[in-house]
Amino acid sequence: MQNRSNTGIIIALIVIGCWAVSITLLMQWMVDFTNPLLYLFILLQMHLYTGLFITAHDSMHGTVSSNKSVNNAIGFISTFLYASFWYPHLYKKHHMHHRHVHSDDDPDYHHGSFLSWYVRFIRNYLSIWQIVIMAALFNVLKLWIPQPNLILFWVVPSLLSTLQLFYFGTYLPHKGEHNNPHYARSQRRNHVWAFLSCYFFGYHYEHHESPATPWWQLWKAPLPPASVNKPE
Repeated sequence: MQNRSNTGIIIALIVIGCWAVSITLLMQWMVDFTNPLLYLFILLQMHLYTGLFITAHDSMHGTVSSNKSVNNAIGFISTFLYASFWYPHLYKKHHMHHRHVHSDDDPDYHHGSFLSWYVRFIRNYLSIWQIVIMAALFNVLKLWIPQPNLILFWVVPSLLSTLQLFYFGTYLPHKGEHNNPHYARSQRRNHVWAFLSCYFFGYHYEHHESPATPWWQLWKAPLPPASVNKPE
């Protein structure tokens, strides 16, 4: 258990560290809209923001560390860096999702269109206090950091990341009808795309089947039954 605990902590610190180094360097980068690297950096930062949330998600399942205090501390840090989210609130909502998946009591599920589902998804997790904190931070940081950098590498990637998380980690796995107790389906096995799209959370049936499996081991999970991914 100790080796697993240490590995989870190391993986979490690598994700947080990559995000911290990237955003620090990008806050000093000269923004040039004609430079194609600008758009690559936005996508890179989006992916690292998604990594922060996935790290917090692993904390919610206790898979970052067997030491509860360390595990929760990394969860608090990751959610705050992501967008000043309150970790206990996310923890409660996420476990409601697992207990009541695909029902009216599931905060991540909605019977409507993609857009209405996404709006409901965001409203379930966003709070007024979070908006106030982020606005205050933005206005303080722009005293030292160029505003274009803040918008392009701090605000925009965070917002895009919510779409990435929602589309690959909620909408695609849970939309439509299902024939399994997890009401989930999984993307086809392609480990490179699975990592780039959402840190293997496209293997979503596998996650619900084994919530104690951390994101970086989901690629090794057994294949779901053939019936799981049958067309709707």
